[in-house]
Amino acid sequence: MSRYDFTTQRLFLDAPLAAGAGIALDRDQANYLVNVLRMTAGAPVLVFNGRDGEWLARLAGDRKRASLLVESETRAQTAAGTLDYLFAPLKQARLDYMVQKAVEMGAARLRPVITRRTQVTRLNEDRLRANAIEAAEQCGILAIPDIAAPVTLAACLADWEKAEAGRRIVFCDEDESGADPIAVLRALPPSPLAVLIGPEGGFSPEERAELKSLPFVSSIALGPRILRADTAAVAALALVQAAVGDWREG
Repeated sequence: MSRYDFTTQRLFLDAPLAAGAGIALDRDQANYLVNVLRMTAGAPVLVFNGRDGEWLARLAGDRKRASLLVESETRAQTAAGTLDYLFAPLKQARLDYMVQKAVEMGAARLRPVITRRTQVTRLNEDRLRANAIEAAEQCGILAIPDIAAPVTLAACLADWEKAEAGRRIVFCDEDESGADPIAVLRALPPSPLAVLIGPEGGFSPEERAELKSLPFVSSIALGPRILRADTAAVAALALVQAAVGDWREG
């Protein structure tokens, strides 16, 4: 039997959840449930807010004043993971994809970093959050990742040891060769991790040299093929979760 109910529509609600609570839907949510999905009063919806677990609710009202009546908890809230994802922003469609996949792969915090070759330096943080929520809705995820404001790579690294309390960076280096990345990851001392993916065009020689000189950075290769940045994100997160992350649990 599946661990999750994949047949009932899931919806993120930014409101407290408890048995008996009535929650008014905003226009977009009401339109999606009533007009797009053609759900009628009494239809079940699984709701979550990233704090109070997952609950079964029932659709009430009509197209003009749709709401949800919360009935019972279906899953208790799980703790957010510990994996951070640092990435150079991409152009919009590929950035949307990358954010969604990072959430699906278990990233607990999304942290944009601006490198020398980053082509996109201004981000729509509301759109990033919307993509994170959509991925969580579709994949049974209960915790919504935190989304940090963009910073330069230099500023991120300069403050790392003071701010991150032992977290190591796994630097996915397009020029790295030789060592098995699984072996490198499994040899790391136990600590929270951050995965760093660069921009299209890769890191500059100066950035690579700085990263490789830092004691809290470990570099890994992502195989013999050249990967686009959004593909590299999925490959790197899968490697980390399989070697030292939560894929080994349960």
